[in-house]
Amino acid sequence: MPRRRIGFWYRLAAVIAKPPLVVLIKRDWRGMENIPADGGFITAVNHNSHVDPFAYAHFQYNTGRVPRFLAKSGLFKKGFIGAMMRGTGQIPVYRETTDALSAFRAAIDAVERGECVVFYPEGTITRDPDQWPMTAKTGAARVALQTKCPVIPVAQWGANELLPPYSKKLNVRPRKTSHVLAGPPVDLARFYDKEMTPELLREATEVIMAAVTRQLEQIRGEKAPATPYDPRRERIEQRRRSQAETGREGENAK
Repeated sequence: MPRRRIGFWYRLAAVIAKPPLVVLIKRDWRGMENIPADGGFITAVNHNSHVDPFAYAHFQYNTGRVPRFLAKSGLFKKGFIGAMMRGTGQIPVYRETTDALSAFRAAIDAVERGECVVFYPEGTITRDPDQWPMTAKTGAARVALQTKCPVIPVAQWGANELLPPYSKKLNVRPRKTSHVLAGPPVDLARFYDKEMTPELLREATEVIMAAVTRQLEQIRGEKAPATPYDPRRERIEQRRRSQAETGREGENAK
């Protein structure tokens, strides 16, 4: 697979990040043949550790198609971090806009320039108790349907064993293995050239996340829950349980 022009800043980031990754994590990488050799595309990746972006970036960098991650637009204005973000070609997300598609205008531009744009559709580290992918936001689907670019589902596992979700303590022994599996492009053709209603975007997002989850099932050798964990639904249920408990305590106090 041909290696794209990477540039000084990205090579500097690789020089800094790759040595500790090689020391701390073994590699089980599969599916590189599914990464497009040319043209813009999206990768949709599950998220289960604060260090998994580095593990995934190592995989993607070695395919020859360097990853461009999405980040808050404000980070691009902050000193050395901003210079690094701009220099490595990361993608600003303009969350201050009221137009959902405009929030991702830089991602759309990057895809149309032929870049690999990385989406973590869940938006944060999964809160599923067993670390399966949870319900996702629609940004990846918006960009995919706007550009009609390939969407490559990528699952990863192992960085979460090095640094468990929401933990601050590395678990370095025994040495962990970074499992990364890229699948074939997700078929979204039935969603093309239609109005991007919330319902259509949710359906397209569910198709993307189902493909990511299937890749993770292959890595883990087990089946995911039939219904993805939904943190919003869980918060509603927690409030209901809390209100019910408060009501029972009030009745008992009478």
